[in-house]
Amino acid sequence: MKQKQKVIVLIGPTAVGKTKLSIELAKRFNGEIISGDSMQIYKGMDIGTAKITQEETEGVPHHLIDIKEPNESFSTAEFQDLVRRKIAEISSRGKMPMIVGGTGLYIQSVIFDYHFTDAPSDPDFRRKLEEEAKEHGQEYLHEKLKEADPESAERIHPNNLRRVIRALEIIHCTGKTAGELQENQSPELLYNTALVGLTMDRERLYERINLRVDLMMEQGLLEEVKYFYEKGLRNCQSIQAIGYKELYDYFDGKETLEGAVENLKQNSRRYAKRQLTWFRNKMNVEWFDMTESVDAEKKFAEISKFIEGKLEIKANT
Repeated sequence: MKQKQKVIVLIGPTAVGKTKLSIELAKRFNGEIISGDSMQIYKGMDIGTAKITQEETEGVPHHLIDIKEPNESFSTAEFQDLVRRKIAEISSRGKMPMIVGGTGLYIQSVIFDYHFTDAPSDPDFRRKLEEEAKEHGQEYLHEKLKEADPESAERIHPNNLRRVIRALEIIHCTGKTAGELQENQSPELLYNTALVGLTMDRERLYERINLRVDLMMEQGLLEEVKYFYEKGLRNCQSIQAIGYKELYDYFDGKETLEGAVENLKQNSRRYAKRQLTWFRNKMNVEWFDMTESVDAEKKFAEISKFIEGKLEIKANT
C-alpha cells in the first residue's frame, strides 16, 4: 500500500497568530508554506488581506500568494488542484508541505477526497436560468441562491453567473446544496495530516482584530483600496473581501470613514466567529489556546510534539 504524503495544516481565525507560528514551525520541520487564504492569491491586495511580507517570511518559501489579478475569479476546485500539485512538488524535494490559512472550505477540499464534478447536470435547467438572468439580471439569480444556499451565495459573487447557475443546478438535480453534497462524499483524509488549530479567548481575539484593523489603516489600507476603486475594479470576487467592500462604501459616499472602519472591525469579528464554528463542526482539529497569558515557548513545544507524534517525524533542533 502506497504511503500517504505527510502534510502539516495550521488553521484558525483571523488575527490569532498563524503567520508568526507558521514560520517557526516551517523552520523546525523543514517546511514550505502554501497559503490557505482565498484572498491572498490576488496581486496588490496586500494590507487588507494581511499578506506576509518578504521580510516576515524569514527565507521560508511561500506558495499560492499573488497568483491572480484582482479582476479574475477563483474557485474551490481550482484551489484544490493547485494545492495538491504543490504538495506533491514540495514533498518531492524532501520538504514538508504546510497549508496555513483560515479559508475552511478551501483547505477541507484539499485534504479530504472531495470531487467537484460528481454532481449531475441538467442542460435544459441551465438554459432556463441563463434566460432568467438575461430577463431579470444576474442579481435576481444570486438572490435565488441566497434563499436556497446561503453558504454558497456568500462565497460566489453575483456577477460570477456560471458559478451561481452551477450552484442552483446542483440543488435542482440533487435536492442538496454543494456543501451538503460534499459532506456526503468520502471523508477519508488523502494525506497523513497533522491538523493544528489555534484558538484564543474570544474577548482577547476581538481586541486583536480591532487593533489589526487600526494598524492596517495606519499602513495605508485606505490608499490600497482607493487604487482599485479608481481603476474601476467592481463586481468581482476580490472586492468582496473584508476590508475592501467596507471602504468601497466610504468611497461611494454610503458611509463615513469612521463608520466604514467600524463596519470593517465588526465584519472581521463576525468572520472570526464563523471560522471557529466552521472548523469545529467540519474538521477533527487538535486545538491549542494561544491567549497571550500562556507560555509561548511551552505552547510551541506542545504543538511541535503533537506534530512529531502525529506524523511520526523528528523535528530539527
